[in-house]
Amino acid sequence: MKTNCLILLFLGLSTANIPATVIAEHGAARMVIVTDPAATATEAYAARELAATLEQITGAAFEVRTNTAAPAHAILVGPGTAARALFKEVPFDKLGGEELVMRTRDGRLLLAGGRPRGTLYAVSRFLQEQCGVRWWTPWASRIPRHATLRVGALNVREKPAFEYREPYWFTALDADWQWHNGCNGQFSGIPQDKGGHIRYAGFVHTFYQLVPPREYFSQHPEWFSLVTGKREGTNAQLCLTNPKLRDFVVQRVEQRLRESPEADIVSVSQNDCSGACECTNCRALDQAEGSHSGTMLAFANYVAGQIEPEFPNVAVDTLAYQYTRKPPRTLHARPNTIVRLCSIECNFRAPLDDASNARFADDIRGWAGHSDRLYIWDYVTDFAHYVQPHPNWFVLGPNLRFFQAHHVKGVFEEGAYQSYGSEMAELRAWVLAQLLWNPQQDDRALIREFLDGYYGKAGGTIWRYLTLMHDASRGYNLKCYSPPDAPFLQFKSLAAAEKLWREAESEVAGDPDLLARVRLGHLAVRYVWLARWDALKRECAAAHAQWPLPDWFAEVATQWRAVAAGVPGRPWTKVTQINEGGLTPERFLSGLRQ
Repeated sequence: MKTNCLILLFLGLSTANIPATVIAEHGAARMVIVTDPAATATEAYAARELAATLEQITGAAFEVRTNTAAPAHAILVGPGTAARALFKEVPFDKLGGEELVMRTRDGRLLLAGGRPRGTLYAVSRFLQEQCGVRWWTPWASRIPRHATLRVGALNVREKPAFEYREPYWFTALDADWQWHNGCNGQFSGIPQDKGGHIRYAGFVHTFYQLVPPREYFSQHPEWFSLVTGKREGTNAQLCLTNPKLRDFVVQRVEQRLRESPEADIVSVSQNDCSGACECTNCRALDQAEGSHSGTMLAFANYVAGQIEPEFPNVAVDTLAYQYTRKPPRTLHARPNTIVRLCSIECNFRAPLDDASNARFADDIRGWAGHSDRLYIWDYVTDFAHYVQPHPNWFVLGPNLRFFQAHHVKGVFEEGAYQSYGSEMAELRAWVLAQLLWNPQQDDRALIREFLDGYYGKAGGTIWRYLTLMHDASRGYNLKCYSPPDAPFLQFKSLAAAEKLWREAESEVAGDPDLLARVRLGHLAVRYVWLARWDALKRECAAAHAQWPLPDWFAEVATQWRAVAAGVPGRPWTKVTQINEGGLTPERFLSGLRQ
């Protein structure tokens, strides 16, 4: 069993000398699965999912029984009557909504948790930690086969490290993958019967959604930013100290929440541009607080305070982004105000507590003292070139540990969210999901595990590729908009990378699924070859080296196009978009030399 020293709690009973619990033996079930008559839809679903997965593992059919009592050999799913009678020491009513317990006693196994998602997570974590199940992607998993299945003594109480967990990758936008891997964010799509998820009313950049300039600027120009002496209703912000605007936004937020009763969080956040208000009152507050976050946080706090009586369980989310990133001197976020600190300016090759990211590290430390619900918006792809090597793989773990150490409550990891085929997307999504649950895991071990599990025999070779590009990028300031001519994407490193990907393809040539996965991964290196063909030819000649690809551009382009077009019957192999701006593979190729 994996041990999490920070979030794993023991309930105080000795498990020494307790015999193993037999779940199945020689392909026959030795336990029944019991749910309570009052079980929630999510708990009933968790029991069915457990039965189906255990059958895949053991070959045995497991009965799911609804009862208030449990037979001598039973798996109790959920905090029902039988569970409470047999495990009286478990504080079922005090478990958090995503907290879980896994217990064994006298031939019985308890998998339960708080509501709404704790029991579902108990089943998921049990299948992963005790049975070796892995859900790598929505289309690839590992279900071990054991006709006999036993588990040792269990005495676990656990909860995820962060209350909000979202690896926002197109490859991961599948409800079953999301809950299997413990994710709960806005874009997870998890329906209520599978535990649901945290829901925003308006996700981000909502100022002009709440106060559309086309409707209100002519009548109320004073509600909009004063910029260099002129009120602006385009590519700017709002006048956050205007009392009538404040009350109007409160009304708009309340209306939005009445229309979205399922929302847990409402966004009241700056537009995706500059243009902070420079009127006398806004300027005075920002100067007093030493940052434009002064007016932003005061505004969000006001809205949060006004909506709280009608919506006591809803939080107001605002951004600490670009010009508002620096924390204020004195203001503190209300308990129902979430501050989402954004890392967009950072060097993503280095951990966020590295000297190259000192200003961001100072900001997160500062905000940790000004907000009890600090969230992070982090960036884990190259938005200008989704299909290009982006060597940030080895900072994912250190960054999440840094967030946890500074009391961050939620993390949104923005990746390539518009298409399959983005560089190492499947790896990042799974590793991030695992780390969002427990950042104290060995992130490099998780990477190796994924590579071996998802790419088979090619996993070790692809690990060498990751190490190669990581080493080649040492000292480079890696942005989330890095160009194809970055210093680590030169002939020497690309030639070595090309050799490794060809080796990886040969290692799995006999397996169509694995070969499709490896070829999709190889697209990233070939993308740079195509984008920099002439320059790389010159570098090769200057080094008196051998050109590692076919001599003709058109031949390589044709090969790349064929892989990007995908394999029939495998939709996850088709690349439709290669940057955030909507560039398609065909348009990319048509813009290059022929």
